Amino acid sequence: MNFDQIVGFAAGAVIGIFAVLFFFKRRFARKEDVLGQKLDVEVREARLAIREEQSEQELKFKQRSAELDLATKENTRREELLGKQEAAIEEKSKELSREQRLLEDAEHEAEKIRRLYRLKLHQITQMDQGEARQLLLRNTEKECEQEIRDLRRTVLGRSESEVSDEAKRILLAAMQRITSQPMNDATATVVNLPSEEMKGRIIGREGRNIRTFEHATGTTLMIDETPDSVLISCFDPVRREIARIALEALLRDGRIHPSSIEEEVLKAEDEMHANVIDLGEGALRKLRLSSVHPEVVALLGKLHYRLSNNQNTLAHSVEVANLCALIASEIGLDPVLAKRAGLFHDIGKAVDEEYAGSHAMVGADIIKQHGEDPRVVNAAAAHHKEVPAESVYAGLVMVADALSAVRPGARASSIDGFISRVRSIEEIAQAEAGVIDAYAIQAGREVRVIVEPESVGDEEARQIARKIRSRIEEELNYPGSIEITVIREQRFSETAV
Repeated sequence: MNFDQIVGFAAGAVIGIFAVLFFFKRRFARKEDVLGQKLDVEVREARLAIREEQSEQELKFKQRSAELDLATKENTRREELLGKQEAAIEEKSKELSREQRLLEDAEHEAEKIRRLYRLKLHQITQMDQGEARQLLLRNTEKECEQEIRDLRRTVLGRSESEVSDEAKRILLAAMQRITSQPMNDATATVVNLPSEEMKGRIIGREGRNIRTFEHATGTTLMIDETPDSVLISCFDPVRREIARIALEALLRDGRIHPSSIEEEVLKAEDEMHANVIDLGEGALRKLRLSSVHPEVVALLGKLHYRLSNNQNTLAHSVEVANLCALIASEIGLDPVLAKRAGLFHDIGKAVDEEYAGSHAMVGADIIKQHGEDPRVVNAAAAHHKEVPAESVYAGLVMVADALSAVRPGARASSIDGFISRVRSIEEIAQAEAGVIDAYAIQAGREVRVIVEPESVGDEEARQIARKIRSRIEEELNYPGSIEITVIREQRFSETAV
């Protein structure tokens, strides 16, 4: 290899080295740029992370500050509550101290009384039996004077109204068992005669026909100057109806003599028995009841001929039965059982005076003998509160019986008459001095009178009640009874803010 070649090779090597150096330099520069950019990105990310960390720390600091403030407020509130509790405890301690002193005073007073009674006992032991008894009576009377006065006032005030109401109820029930209707129009039946000569046939020779008729029917024939009519009088409506049927049959036949009278009376009794059976079965069909003993059915039919303040007793019993069933259905009781209790509650009114006891007790005994449910028996016996109620059905009968009896128009009372009676009751009550207002309630069966408590005392209020009762009894005509309640009340109220 010559020199030139060596020089050319060296030159080419140098150029190649410079080219490689230049290439690596540029490549290194590019890597530096990339690394610089990457470093910038990392720096920016690090700064962003630091800022986020700072924000998070600031947020935590604020939350912590808020929690500290809340804890401070809670501690303050607890300190105030503890202060109040300490004050209450201190006040309670003072109160206990006062009570302790009062207790000590009471013990001291009791010891004084004990010594006094010991002294009295010593005195009594030196007395004879009569002197000790008189001393004890005087001391007891003196100590219980006020209690005795209050008890006397209470007993007298209660007994006057209760005895009056109970007497009226017993009298009405007893009279209903015998007469069943008002005297003026319910104890007599008019039978029209085809001719005036029939009066002579009814009387008969020497009055034997009329005596036979009255003896067979248990009624009284009243033959007076009234043309073409004769009056059948009897307290028992069933006997009166039998007499009417028999007399009308005799008048149609025209042959009136003792044997025909007895025959027609027997036929009338059979017809009457069939009528009462039909009426009883009709009531049962209307109420959709079954399994009723024939004797009970007959008694139900007889209720059709009984009236209570001009209200048909059978219709009243059917209405009470329906009311009992409706109320029982509303409150989840057995409507059939309630219906039977309502239907049989007045069945004792169908029996005559030969049975001892009130109609409620007699009716209960009758349906009990014929296998009625014990709850129905108790409801019939207890509907006038003569015996305790043993089931809710007794209460149902009481409510339904009152509803049927007191509603306007139930007992031959017109709406105008009912309203007039209620207004008259209220006017009588309002006319008394010291009365603020008066309200007639329960269909006129009760009046509540409100008086001025400042001007009317307890004794004056009692006198007002008695005056109102007297005026109502003297001035008004009304069925049943009316309860007068005088209300004297004072109320004091304040509002703490």
